[in-house]
Amino acid sequence: MEQPHGLHFLDGMNQENIRRSMMEASHHGSKALNKYLDLSAEVAEAMAQGKPVVALESTIISHGMPYPQNVETALKVEAAIRECGAVPATIAIIGGRLKAGLSAEEIEYLGRMGRKVAKASRRDLPVLVARKMDGATTVTTTMIIAAMAGIKVFATGGIGGVHRGAETTMDISADLEELAKTPVMVICAGAKSILDLGLTLEYLETKGVPVIGFGTDELPAFYTRHSGFKVDYRLDTPEELAAAFRAKLEMGLEGGMLVTNPIPEEWSMDPSRINGAIDQALAEADAQGIHGKEVTPFLLARIKDLTGGDSLASNIQLVLNNARLAARTAALL
Repeated sequence: MEQPHGLHFLDGMNQENIRRSMMEASHHGSKALNKYLDLSAEVAEAMAQGKPVVALESTIISHGMPYPQNVETALKVEAAIRECGAVPATIAIIGGRLKAGLSAEEIEYLGRMGRKVAKASRRDLPVLVARKMDGATTVTTTMIIAAMAGIKVFATGGIGGVHRGAETTMDISADLEELAKTPVMVICAGAKSILDLGLTLEYLETKGVPVIGFGTDELPAFYTRHSGFKVDYRLDTPEELAAAFRAKLEMGLEGGMLVTNPIPEEWSMDPSRINGAIDQALAEADAQGIHGKEVTPFLLARIKDLTGGDSLASNIQLVLNNARLAARTAALL
């Protein structure tokens, strides 16, 4: 894969120069809705013309996949959205600027930097912005910045949720709180199967977040199509998704909507195999004392290794599947 000019060495002064040049480029011709937010020229034009726009997160680039698959996947997902008639808006924080819409160079930068880039949730935004730092956005911060920009639909792999053992650790993803307050439709392949899916659904119910199964009555479990848990409602077409979310917005109801879209059948993994890998990865994380925001990246990496890379291949395909559905739904909104 040919690398963009200037991104071969990302240390010291050269790294700072690259970041400064990307920031300066984004300011020209970009429309900012508040003093901290930059829209790319493509996203600004789409929003001004009422074209469909789909938000994408950036932790999947920096923390969710290894390089270069992370960059290749990010660009493929953007291409899939364009092929379905919408405009992709990959979201991140670069040099303290909230970005809705990244250039290929910026995506390459995040991919190469990997975990050196801060994993940014709601609590991190004030300090990252004030210190002019970089941040890869989680589901939570992607929703926040998408809402700032007026983007209503967001495609991701899987949301965070209630972690196994949360009754003692209180480890619950901020994604669930954000879904309860921010008016963005999140299209995913369910909550990550490393989580306690039953408790995650209970938490979402408490917060009044509708959980929709797209073409399914059952909550997908990320790597597999089945979990044994029922969703709140089944909707079978993008038209139905758009109508339900439009009604929610027009009623002025707080919060978003979670659409769970099963992984394509041909990429769904054997439940016993993937659950065995998850159990082993969880035991290793516990033994090594890994906790907080480092848990999910560790588990995804170990599961990839334990499945010989098959989980990564499935992850890529489910993200593409969600992006296509998000683009079709955004066009109808």
